[in-house]
Amino acid sequence: MAIELSKQETDGIIHSLRKYFGEELEQDISEMQARFLLAYVLKEIAPFAYNKGVKDAEAFLLSKLEDLPANCFEDGMTYWKRSGNSRSGRQPSLSTG
Repeated sequence: MAIELSKQETDGIIHSLRKYFGEELEQDISEMQARFLLAYVLKEIAPFAYNKGVKDAEAFLLSKLEDLPANCFEDGMTYWKRSGNSRSGRQPSLSTG
């Protein structure tokens, strides 16, 4: 899956690459050179980070799914057990008579 960036993201990265080369490597690169470098990184290196992110997300979701009943299960018929909602403190009769 190709990694696509918006124009705003691309412009920001180009600016950052040119600044990095100028300040850290004391080498000026043109906008075109920075674009070629970005295209190379996106094609050759970025897929490793992308795939790692996919694997991490898969592991996270699988860990949540493995314990789904413990994370999502809720007992029913607990109104009287937990809250003591009876005024007299005793359970009301549910007879239909």
